[in-house]
Amino acid sequence: MVLAGLTVLVLHLLGWGSLFLLVAPSRLELGGEAQVFGVALGVTAFALGARHAFDADHIAAIDNTTRRLVGEGRPATTVGFWFSLGHSTVVVALAALVAAGMSTLVRGATDAESTWTAFTSVWGPLVAGVFLLVIAAVNVASLREADGRPGGPVTRILDRVGAHVRTPRQMYVVGLLFGLGFDTATEISLLILAGSAGVAQLPWWAVMTLPVLFAAGMATLDLVEGWVARYAYGWAVEAPGRMRRYNVTVTVLSVLVAGVVGLASLSGALSQWWGWPDPMAWTAAVATDLWGWLLAAVLLAAAAWLALARRRRTR
Repeated sequence: MVLAGLTVLVLHLLGWGSLFLLVAPSRLELGGEAQVFGVALGVTAFALGARHAFDADHIAAIDNTTRRLVGEGRPATTVGFWFSLGHSTVVVALAALVAAGMSTLVRGATDAESTWTAFTSVWGPLVAGVFLLVIAAVNVASLREADGRPGGPVTRILDRVGAHVRTPRQMYVVGLLFGLGFDTATEISLLILAGSAGVAQLPWWAVMTLPVLFAAGMATLDLVEGWVARYAYGWAVEAPGRMRRYNVTVTVLSVLVAGVVGLASLSGALSQWWGWPDPMAWTAAVATDLWGWLLAAVLLAAAAWLALARRRRTR
């Protein structure tokens, strides 16, 4: 937890320090429109990262993985941090290509007609869908075992698949794979900002301020979300007799969200790949960040309830 906190602090110091001490005083301009590359764009990049942390696939992956690790007695406080770090790596790497003058590659990532976009529009949802469905199934299996019902062959297979993530640090790879999909509006918006700066031939340190602030916003909220989930589930596990109902309720809600988002991601990827009708197309009417806000609200409400319950017990 100390390492995670220090890393997030360093991201903030680098991002905001560069923005206020180097970028803003330089009065850099974007293209011929005389748009100043300054504080407003930096705040926008940070806000995009913070908003991206509330995408449903983020919260479902963090929450369900945390629940499983806590149930197995493993450390889980920094699950959200490592996931966001892996996810941010992709954004920072592509922005670095822009800073190095390779903006053509990034324009391909934001062009709806490019081969890169066609590939990642399938890859991203496919990875997210498979991971969320597997981790949701593992959590369902753990609830069945807690009820005293033995697990069958399918349960044992799911346990083996889910067991690959045994420590929070391994979520870095999961976040990296999610990030390679590069199919969310927030990431594309960030790259458009960085790409505009790259085309205007701004200094590399100015361009890199944007992805660092994006990573700072996303890592901060993902770290908090993982911390809340860890202690909410942890207290439920520590008092199984009195907290059984709470544990089951919150876990079922988390699994439902992970299942819906996972099915929607997988169905959308397969339908785009093979040209099939998408049976989960109805979920497109609800933005993924709304699913994320829903699950985040449930977790925060659970944390508030736990705090009140603890306070009553200490009186």
